[in-house]
Amino acid sequence: MGMRKKKLCSIFIPPFTILVVLTCVFTFSSAAAANYSITYDRRSLIINGQRKLLISASIHYPRSVPAMWPGLVQLAKEGGVDVIETYVFWNGHELSPNNYYFGGRYDLVKFCKIVQQAGMYMILRIGPFVAAEWNFGGVPVWLHYVPGTVFRTDNEPFKYYMQKFMTYIVNLMKQEKLFASQGGPIILTQVENEYGYYEAAYGEGGKRYALWAARMANSQNTSVPWMMCQQFDVPDHVIDTCNSFYCDQFKPISPNTPKIWTENWPGWFKTFGSRDPHRPVEDVAYSVARFFQKGGSLHNYYMYHGGTNFGRTSGGPFITTSYDYDAPIDEYGLARLPKWGHLKDLHKAIKLCENVLLGSEPSLLSLGPLQEADVYEDMSGNCAAFISNMDDKNDKTVQFRNKSYYLPAWSVSILPDCKNVVFNTAKVAYQTSVVEMVPSNFTSSTLSPNRDLKGVTWEVYQEKAMIWGQADFTNNGFVDHINTTKDTTDYLWYTTSFLVDENEDCLRNGSSAMLLVESKGHALHAFVNEKLQATGTGNGTVSTFKFMSPIILKAGKNDIAILSMTVGLQNAGPFYDWVGAGPSSVKILGLKNGTLDLSRYTWAHKIGLQGEHLKIYQGDGLNSSNWVSTTEPPKEQPLTWYKIVVDSPPGNEPVGLDVIHMGKGLAWLNGEEIGRYWPRKSSKHEECVLYCNYRGKFSPNKCSTGCGEPTQRWYHIPRSWFKPSGNVLVIFEEKGGDPTQIRFFQRKISVVCAHVSEDHPSFDLNYFQKAGNENLTNKATVQLVCPMNARISAVKFASFGTPTGNCGSYAKGDCHDANSASFIEKVCLHRNDCVLEVGKGNFNTGLCPGRAKRLAVEVVCS
Repeated sequence: MGMRKKKLCSIFIPPFTILVVLTCVFTFSSAAAANYSITYDRRSLIINGQRKLLISASIHYPRSVPAMWPGLVQLAKEGGVDVIETYVFWNGHELSPNNYYFGGRYDLVKFCKIVQQAGMYMILRIGPFVAAEWNFGGVPVWLHYVPGTVFRTDNEPFKYYMQKFMTYIVNLMKQEKLFASQGGPIILTQVENEYGYYEAAYGEGGKRYALWAARMANSQNTSVPWMMCQQFDVPDHVIDTCNSFYCDQFKPISPNTPKIWTENWPGWFKTFGSRDPHRPVEDVAYSVARFFQKGGSLHNYYMYHGGTNFGRTSGGPFITTSYDYDAPIDEYGLARLPKWGHLKDLHKAIKLCENVLLGSEPSLLSLGPLQEADVYEDMSGNCAAFISNMDDKNDKTVQFRNKSYYLPAWSVSILPDCKNVVFNTAKVAYQTSVVEMVPSNFTSSTLSPNRDLKGVTWEVYQEKAMIWGQADFTNNGFVDHINTTKDTTDYLWYTTSFLVDENEDCLRNGSSAMLLVESKGHALHAFVNEKLQATGTGNGTVSTFKFMSPIILKAGKNDIAILSMTVGLQNAGPFYDWVGAGPSSVKILGLKNGTLDLSRYTWAHKIGLQGEHLKIYQGDGLNSSNWVSTTEPPKEQPLTWYKIVVDSPPGNEPVGLDVIHMGKGLAWLNGEEIGRYWPRKSSKHEECVLYCNYRGKFSPNKCSTGCGEPTQRWYHIPRSWFKPSGNVLVIFEEKGGDPTQIRFFQRKISVVCAHVSEDHPSFDLNYFQKAGNENLTNKATVQLVCPMNARISAVKFASFGTPTGNCGSYAKGDCHDANSASFIEKVCLHRNDCVLEVGKGNFNTGLCPGRAKRLAVEVVCS
């Protein structure tokens, strides 16, 4: 640890250009021990003296499990990715002051070494504030209760603990020799995260804090550069970067730093009760191509694999347990096609241009009002061009270097030799996969032969709809939920009682008293005399809420119990650490003497559930005597714990838990936290689409589906959590549901499709390099690939001509080659994969002269 970082400014003259550029070099004084150096200039990161054009992919280690990490990293590599990026999740590692944890999903060192073993680089965004739709933005909740602490400003307690954790992580990486200078994969690190959005809210303290954070980071002697994303007054010797759906117009503050895109969002996150957002791959590809066209050199997808917010890790509030993000690799670890494949082809095309892009300056040519070309040409005569059509409605044909090029609306064509188009962002040739969730019946030696959950042995534990045991404390009025639980649980009980006169009209003539509740968030259940009477919730935009509901009272003493719930703590925003939750006003309306305000009554409070206190979710472990066996588990019963022992689902497909017939709660398998479940529906009155027009700028609400449906139905259970048999599934249900309808589902690719034009260029990287520019021929091909251990068992649709529709709904057009299906059956049936050239000899290309023809194929994998 005694080594000190030398920061050198030097003149760097690359061999392929006469440009003189200023570089900043990061190295250790013990240079003999260094494996490779990371430097940068205004054009790119420079690794061991060579400029690098890099494609990066966000994969967050706690949002999957160690058994999945090698497959995820390898799938990213196969997709043309050079770098894996992750945040470091402070609140997952420092559980209390100086109490560190790096096991299980939080084994950061193991994750880094898997990246290293794959021969890939790594970006470590230490933060340690991350936002990321993660609980409390990744900062430990305990830090909020260190006296005098204010997050993310010039505050001594916060800076002390932040620097202490960051130093711990840096030293851990050094000890494991994971920085580039030690031969490790880490080439870039980040301090803070998107602070520029909120700095002004903290005044001068915010500016001082940003400067301090940068200086503190640079003092860590990591040997690699530091960056700050969305930092609009970034200090010297730190790289500022862009986060957005589009970053082609981004310009770094310093002329001596490269253009880096830390977060390109290929989709968006979901909140319980909202629609399901999707971003078309054509638009993602357009944004990436435009970024490199305009001088970008390092691009990162946030997320490339979103994964799962296991347990209580989601923030927001109301962020779903699924963090799928419509990413190129889905939540379950499967390639999302065609998104993964189309981007893979894009990465190949961009890499063909790498040397000339990084070794020359572009010339901008206007080809029309919204059409332009950026041309890169080096001293050796090598040339690459990106031609854009920024018109979001109209296709265009443009002239470039005495040749015509057809450009679909909102697209970029890539010409690695300034002649041949090897890729267009709007022309998707890669296959589409149809992924289904297929039910898998529970099986176990304890279950009946028909494998039905009715009439089998369950174990049940019933919570009381009131404070269990002794109250933790009493208070006149309401305490803040978060300040009381300190996020050790989602749940906090508030209970009091009041008297109702026997002559009240609401007891005699059918009229109802009304319960009026106001809450700072997030959700609550109201029980009167141990009966669930009402539920109120906020939403993904506003967590505060007010609701009114009729309630049933009795003469004399009435007990009211409010079970307040958090659904993930705030994860961002100015002073987000001071946002509270829990009821703020409770009133009874409709009584003879007017409104009865219970807000100032004496309330007893109890933190958490009794089942949590007894740790009954640990399955057959502790406190098994608390469970009651039954063959008829109660249905629609609130505050009920259910347990059943099951076998692992057959096969090796990913597994999801279906709780569509339940209300809201938590789930565990073998003591592992699956997470919060809540089949809350989005409004059927919102706007959803059947087909998304990728043209034009994207926003999270542009291409949504699922109106009127549950935001999340299935909950990912990693295969590595299962044993062959004897798996203990535990469910805590808050509102009431039918546990006999719970099922495992398996995620399977059942159908693959492809839809390609006869003039769509398909290219092979090796072929392009060997053939030479003059001999390159563009051949449209279709490749169909089933999952491993599956074969093409049927051709559901095949048409060469003018087919219409999309995968699953193709239809023949007025121009159709009648031999399409028979030819594809001959080539593809009973094979795992097949490649079809869309050209003369395979199909009747003489059909419909003068018309553009396409091949659409849909096959079954089984």
